[in-house]
Amino acid sequence: MELIKVQQSLCVKCGICIEICPPKILSMGENGPMASNPQECIACGHCVAVCPQSAIDNIRAPLSVQINLEKFPVINAEAAEQFLRSRRSIRCYKNNSVPRDLLFKLLDIGRFAQTASNKQGISYIVIEDKEILKKITEVIIQWMEENSSYWWSFPLHINTYRDHGIDGILHNAPNLIIATALKDFKNGRENTILSFSYIELFANTIGIGSAWAGLVEMCAFSNYRPLLDLFKIPEDKVFTGAVMVGYPKYSFKRLVDRNPLDVTYL
Repeated sequence: MELIKVQQSLCVKCGICIEICPPKILSMGENGPMASNPQECIACGHCVAVCPQSAIDNIRAPLSVQINLEKFPVINAEAAEQFLRSRRSIRCYKNNSVPRDLLFKLLDIGRFAQTASNKQGISYIVIEDKEILKKITEVIIQWMEENSSYWWSFPLHINTYRDHGIDGILHNAPNLIIATALKDFKNGRENTILSFSYIELFANTIGIGSAWAGLVEMCAFSNYRPLLDLFKIPEDKVFTGAVMVGYPKYSFKRLVDRNPLDVTYL
């Protein structure tokens, strides 16, 4: 089956699809664009999405499942700036868990994050069992006690947990998202960061808060077996990241400033 199909009655041979194709596998033929090395197609869908005449179809990125974009940009610069700056790391959560339909919606947006050569490759494990979440905190505290000199904050987390029962690891978040990738996948960590960025930004739009689970990652990346065993990661995959999600207990009223921009133009 041919990779590219062209409706000759619609195609005006403008060549936009050829110019925009990332792997440069398209060329102009007598009847319109054609793929010279279809096996190198990365299924990005650029050729189909950009065609002003809706004249091209790609079996790996079908026109039938693409959604018409009514306007671009979708939001104006002022709204985008407010949206991006309003995102905060949440470390105080309500007790109720996020329903699975919202968790699915949240994770589903993560698969649209940009990745090198459109490789994607990230899958998720959602932990919502409160007992498992408690065990995760306990195991990480144990790891900290075994490595108390590794990081300056470890003694603080240990003492607040042991003496006061304060969870400075997961912050009592009702859900923890674990990202995984195949063992031989070279872009697992990078693609996880991109995916989580989408997830954390989109979370605000559906009333969910999030925060990067940095201490979980530190422990997991040290290959601490008691923690990794709790995640039940399939044998052919590895841990690539973690983020906490839940309903924020409080709402922020102001946009916080950051360090001044430091930029050099050459």
